[in-house]
Amino acid sequence: MDKIGFIGTGSMGSILIESLLSAKALSPGHIIVSNRTPAKAEQLAHRHPGLVVAKNNLELAKAAKILLLCVKPMEYSVMLEQISPALTPEHLLITITSPIKLEQLEAWVPSAVARVVPSITNAAQGGVCLCEFGVRIQDEQRQFIRALFSHISTPIEVTEPFLRVTSDIASCGPAFLSYILQQMIHDAVQETGISEEAATYLTTQMVIGMAELLRKEAFTLPTLQKRVCVPGGVTGEGLIPLQNGIPGLFAEVFRRTQAKFAEDQEMLERYWSNQPS
Repeated sequence: MDKIGFIGTGSMGSILIESLLSAKALSPGHIIVSNRTPAKAEQLAHRHPGLVVAKNNLELAKAAKILLLCVKPMEYSVMLEQISPALTPEHLLITITSPIKLEQLEAWVPSAVARVVPSITNAAQGGVCLCEFGVRIQDEQRQFIRALFSHISTPIEVTEPFLRVTSDIASCGPAFLSYILQQMIHDAVQETGISEEAATYLTTQMVIGMAELLRKEAFTLPTLQKRVCVPGGVTGEGLIPLQNGIPGLFAEVFRRTQAKFAEDQEMLERYWSNQPS
């Protein structure tokens, strides 16, 4: 297998690398990395002997034909300027950043481009990753991406109009649900006196068990709710405030994420249009 280059070893970049290594989808010898702060890349290499750290982004692009771009949106123009002398039509660039439009990226490079939006759930080799493919992608490249990321997720192909909402559910969703569960724990402690440690343990185990039921397709979400909530029971009484308070809440969540996404894209377009050609 040819080397795969990772530009950026921050939070999500390092999660992807370590997840792919843990799943044995890649070996350290297949990976070359670069980072704006070299010490962070060196720490990753220290944990995974055989992993190579490039001196800079240009060296990485010369050494690897498949590049995963794991940098922040505002860093793209500088990063692309650095690697552009090495890029060829044989390169494959995979961005993990949702605000970057693939057609914008294609206008900057001669290479095939794709997007893979990961989720923190991929760190446990679960959940999905969202795949979007540019117009230059060949079937072999499409199959390679799906095969690689199937080791740590279920790859789902999406189109640009649904990129934001699918990212909200699959990628942002763990943060949304984590917040809700933390509020459940907090209020259990405040209202009943149960220890935070006990409430946290019970909540965590409940979520793990519920995920297993859904994974095994023992229940769907509606049938699971119906099975637990017997008529006239305690669960039904507890659902009343949820039924009064939650409907419409996620509509506001999605309105806000859509608005922020549009704002980020507009800011990027202005930024990129002001860069030297």
